[in-house]
Amino acid sequence: MRQAIDWQIATVKEIRPETANVKTFTLALPNWTMHRAGQHYDVRLTAEDGYQTQRSYSVASEPGRRGEIDLTVERIEDGEVSTYMHDILQPGDKMEVRGPIGGYFVWDPESVEPLLLLAGGSGVVPLMSMLRHRMAVGNTTPARLLYSSRTFDDILYYDELQKLRGNGSGLEVFHTLTRAHPEGWKGYVRRIDEPMLKEVIKPLGQVPQVFICGPTLMVESAANKLVRLGLPPAQIRTERFGPTGPTKEGG
Repeated sequence: MRQAIDWQIATVKEIRPETANVKTFTLALPNWTMHRAGQHYDVRLTAEDGYQTQRSYSVASEPGRRGEIDLTVERIEDGEVSTYMHDILQPGDKMEVRGPIGGYFVWDPESVEPLLLLAGGSGVVPLMSMLRHRMAVGNTTPARLLYSSRTFDDILYYDELQKLRGNGSGLEVFHTLTRAHPEGWKGYVRRIDEPMLKEVIKPLGQVPQVFICGPTLMVESAANKLVRLGLPPAQIRTERFGPTGPTKEGG
């Protein structure tokens, strides 16, 4: 029988801006439990009149960081939880969280299969936990990240991804921008399509383990394209947010 996960009161340790509308919140947890790369936490807000609302946010940090987690959260204009976190929350404040949650969309660092990660927007957050964990444990199995963003300024963790891809780590990072790109941009400049996927996955050789996270339409489109390219559906794991996805507000 699955054990219930209790709510606990976390303390906001640090708030870091990532882009104009995305921030990373470092939370100190009194009842810390090591998460698996790809899992998420629920965040619950309770108003003075007793009204409650909650959302789920993926953990961005690697599992080995004891006592705390990072939640990278995109501010959604009509999002009850994300607007509170962005506009009201300050270091030292308390908030109610529950986790870690999820057992399907997780990566095992002992895996020897090549790794293909596809992200759209803030869908890169759980994949970043995987990449940080991969680096921390010294896994050098070939891995490729294809990350779709609207503009260059919307890319999360750009500098860190540049560092992770070096030093013989076996990681390659590919970006595609769908709305605008700066002069001299050398990445892709369109939505993820079959030719792009074919180019990115070809060097991985054997069938890779695939994780896709992002808006619902992007995730479904990318997964269907990979199946048409011959990847077995059993190798593809997806997580989505949006109108038909879980109650995530981004991240």
